[in-house]
Amino acid sequence: MEEHFRKLERMYLKANVNTALYPSTTVRISEGSAEIGLEISENYFHALGAIHGSVYFKLLDDAAFFAASSVVLDVFVLTASFNIKFIRPVAEGHLKAIGNIISTGDDQYLAESILFNDSGKKVAIGSGEFARSTTQLSKDIGYY
Repeated sequence: MEEHFRKLERMYLKANVNTALYPSTTVRISEGSAEIGLEISENYFHALGAIHGSVYFKLLDDAAFFAASSVVLDVFVLTASFNIKFIRPVAEGHLKAIGNIISTGDDQYLAESILFNDSGKKVAIGSGEFARSTTQLSKDIGYY
């Protein structure tokens, strides 16, 4: 399983969206769990000087997604739905999203994630459904 986790981490870090828009992203995956980190940049701010909701979504979805992906060894997983509750704004420091699987089925996985600021305070929570795709995990999609 450790090799699977490292391959998922490399796939995540090499994705175009992360290398181009979120170069300070970190990831750590284990069985049923994932942690995504990001240094805040003014590039992520909306007009009021705090990070845009899309950044919250990305971190929460990624953490829950990779928690689900950690237990699927053969195919890529897709986000089927995702819900967010925003708790407080963030304008500086480091964010950490921790995702965990809630339940698994034959083709569906439920996972939740919590986004924390530097002080360890919750800034947002999310939960989603994830489904198996037909795309095999391979070097073609960065899984190596």
